[in-house]
Amino acid sequence: MIRRLIHILVSMVVIALLWQIAYLAAGQQDYLLPSPLKTLTTAVLKADLLARHALTTGAEILLGLLGGGLVGVASALLLASFAPLRRWLVPVLVISQAIPVFAIAPLLVLWLGYGMASKVAMASLIIYFPITTAFLDGLSRTASGWLDLAQVMGGSRWTVLRHIRIPAALPSLGAGLKVAVGVAPIGAVIGEWVGSSTGLGYLMLHANARMQVDLMFAALLVLAGLAITLFWLTDRLLACLLPWRATTNE
Repeated sequence: MIRRLIHILVSMVVIALLWQIAYLAAGQQDYLLPSPLKTLTTAVLKADLLARHALTTGAEILLGLLGGGLVGVASALLLASFAPLRRWLVPVLVISQAIPVFAIAPLLVLWLGYGMASKVAMASLIIYFPITTAFLDGLSRTASGWLDLAQVMGGSRWTVLRHIRIPAALPSLGAGLKVAVGVAPIGAVIGEWVGSSTGLGYLMLHANARMQVDLMFAALLVLAGLAITLFWLTDRLLACLLPWRATTNE
């Protein structure tokens, strides 16, 4: 734990130094790239504003993870249980990923309005595929020896799925969930860019239009911090719930 915190602090210092070098190389033009100190100062002065918009974006991300995760898990279980269905639907899932998310966002806003629902739907859509494919891959790669032993012992299809295939696939689901946590903010922010009245994406869009570049970068920092925190919490939760997953020494 201490080593990980040290690694994070060192990474933050390196990023800040590179940022400062880029700021100096750009001629110290704040309207193009504000300095790290000015961005941090703006973040402190606008803490209330940033916190209010971060709560909205955070809620959209969490609800998107919940909705997309539940639908993804259900889809993977359905596809793993019925081979004919898998042969027809898996290609459709792959083709659906070729549609740019920017093309879907305006439609979601049109159908669901400018409120939180369209942003949650956007976040759910963007995380649905990684969760579904990761869990389905885990369900499809159950050790053959375990399945043979269950068949010898007379295990039913439901029993094998519940007690063998699902527990064996949970580490794969955890890996897919970690990917989903990383991309869920993208869906929420894109939805806010298309149409919203609150959220970090909305704040960045309007700060950019007003040439408040320091505020835009402060919102980006808050969004990055939100994503990193959520990823770390997910990793810790998976470590507690899935102690049998493969790990390597840090």
